[in-house]
Amino acid sequence: MNNTLYAAWQELVTDFSSSAVLWQIGIIIASLVIAWSINSYQRGRLNASNAPQAAIDGITRILFPISSLVMISIGGLVLSRWYSVSLLELASRLLIAMAVIRLAVYVLRYIFSPSGWLRTTENIFSTTVWLILVLHVTGVLPDILETLDSVRFTIGKSPVSLLLVIQGLLTVLVTVFIALWLSRLLENRLMQATHINLNMRVVINKVIRIAFVFIAVLIALSAVGLDITLLSVFGGALGVGLGFGLQKIASNYVSGFIILLDESMSLGDFVTIGSYYGSVQELRSRYMVLRQLDGTDVIIPNETLITSAVINHTATRRRVKIALPIQVGYETDLRAALALMVEVAGRHPRVMKDPGPDAKLVGFGESGIDLNLTVWVPDPENGAGDIPSTVYLALWDEFQRRGISIPYPQREIRILDSGVSLEPKQVTTGIAAGKQ
Repeated sequence: MNNTLYAAWQELVTDFSSSAVLWQIGIIIASLVIAWSINSYQRGRLNASNAPQAAIDGITRILFPISSLVMISIGGLVLSRWYSVSLLELASRLLIAMAVIRLAVYVLRYIFSPSGWLRTTENIFSTTVWLILVLHVTGVLPDILETLDSVRFTIGKSPVSLLLVIQGLLTVLVTVFIALWLSRLLENRLMQATHINLNMRVVINKVIRIAFVFIAVLIALSAVGLDITLLSVFGGALGVGLGFGLQKIASNYVSGFIILLDESMSLGDFVTIGSYYGSVQELRSRYMVLRQLDGTDVIIPNETLITSAVINHTATRRRVKIALPIQVGYETDLRAALALMVEVAGRHPRVMKDPGPDAKLVGFGESGIDLNLTVWVPDPENGAGDIPSTVYLALWDEFQRRGISIPYPQREIRILDSGVSLEPKQVTTGIAAGKQ
């Protein structure tokens, strides 16, 4: 058993009321109370500064074990002149494990969006840290490390142990997470630079992230003593794979950077791609996320955006045109109806005044006169599905109030009497009304 745990256990078993144990318990309780007070004060300051709630929760969760650890360490330095402080050392190890877990969880939540796999990763990491702490305190960890180091094999001309492989994987994970965290910090700062084009900001963010991850992997491999020249073989195999089996994936990645650089579309643009119409929500390295007016998201590969026609409705201006066709009866005063349509559409709060609503005569149909009302919306990103419904309902109320009819579909049927007379008879059928 580990000497620290053994000494602490002996102190507790021998005489729980001894002054050494009581002093250590008192220091632990006082440290926790002071840490809690500091944590509450800092949370109040962060809330007053209108900081994001996620940042407040992450900082305060990390601050508590760190401040407790500092208080216990100070108390241990003072108390060690007179008594044994093995219990304080054990408490320090527990607080270090807690701080590491909370720091890792905060970094993971800062880098990645909330999801099921993220929660699973957090649980796995927490369990691993606590397990390592238990193995260390009980004195089993050195034996396990020695066993792992004894398992050796050769890669090329370099002897490698299983312990070295595990250390390499852990080092790579840690350095990659640090690289992703730093790139996210730069990304948040860069996205606030409004003087830089939005597409250029996205491109710079992607390049920074790729560069940080690549450098982190090289640093990690060098730190564990692996020969980086071994990656040349992997790079050659990857190049062959991209050339033969991953053509579409490589094409999508290249197309994504081309779209961002040529500024053919940006986040928030309203586009039509084939049969899909909606706003651009995300421009990722491999695909684009198009949100339709009904709220559904369409995943479109970037190669499709390069090889097919794309209609960008907001490339040069943010406004979007909405056409509202309507039909009135032949007895209608057209000039009054057109003026009424413009007036009703202008009442809607989201319809632009410049250019304002426009109503025109389109043609003379079988059942009535075809009119078309055109309105412009300056904020299509807020949705435009409710505007036709609201305007149509207002037009219906006004037409009912002023006696303007919306005709039923009609057909004219001629019946030839072959018996006596060849004079045709006309029977008008109202299809919607069911009359003959």
